[in-house]
Amino acid sequence: MTHHQLTHAYAVCKGIARRAARNFYYGFLVLPAEKRNALCAVYAFMRHADDISDDPATDVSQKRQKLTEWIEAAGRVFGGKPTDDPVLMALGDTQSKFKIPSELFEKLVYGTSLDLEIPQTPESPSLVCSTFEDLRHYCYYVASVVGLVCIHIFGYEDKKAEFLAEDCGLAFQLTNILRDVKEDAAMGRIYIPAEDLARSNLSAASFAPQILADPAQAQQLRPVLEFEADRARKYYESAQWLLQLIHEDSRGGFWVLVQIYGRLLEKITKRNYDVFTERVRLSTWEKLRLLARGFVLRIV
Repeated sequence: MTHHQLTHAYAVCKGIARRAARNFYYGFLVLPAEKRNALCAVYAFMRHADDISDDPATDVSQKRQKLTEWIEAAGRVFGGKPTDDPVLMALGDTQSKFKIPSELFEKLVYGTSLDLEIPQTPESPSLVCSTFEDLRHYCYYVASVVGLVCIHIFGYEDKKAEFLAEDCGLAFQLTNILRDVKEDAAMGRIYIPAEDLARSNLSAASFAPQILADPAQAQQLRPVLEFEADRARKYYESAQWLLQLIHEDSRGGFWVLVQIYGRLLEKITKRNYDVFTERVRLSTWEKLRLLARGFVLRIV
């Protein structure tokens, strides 16, 4: 593998991240070039796995086969085998350079396969989790493992950083779940635990399309959405401790990520948990302001 090939491989990953990582990419930009490239490689690897899982033209058994082939191909690269795939080429360099345990990538791919188990019936959405422990297990694979990969790139010495990274990943994913309630229900999936719904006398039927389409009826979900938001805020507290444990040149980038997701949660709260009439998002201008402050944090 030549320097030119590796440079091209990272450029391909950067292009994928710039197009698809609407929130994460802003955090990437604040990092030193080597760490930014590494996160782009990780993102591109994950994006390909997600695309396999989300492909409507492929049946579940074929998706599983393709995911298996994808992680096996990555494993060969980690073992020193050459590859022509630019994403795997960049990922192999990243894994070696930052000493990222290969099993974390296996867990990432496993996480993308979890939704394959869920029946997609929009007319009658299914509950994914019975308890919060079930949800935490799910979030570990789809989000907390991402945090563990990221801190290897950010750099840390204190093992406490690993537990904090898991909690931060959980906070981010809980925010995603709140923001995407309507979209997930439209795909037949409800990630809010059954035990939490029961506290408000709600059930899977409360997410039926005709209910979510009616703002007045959808408001019955507000108490349980508020409950999950309060839970997310507690996990965001881990971010301030993790910020002190990662290497200084990574703190600005991590701060931007936390601010973007934290402010999404703030917006959901200010809208009184109305995530049904329109998708909650930060504007490009809001993200650019955070990006500028992230660069200041990096240089002071």
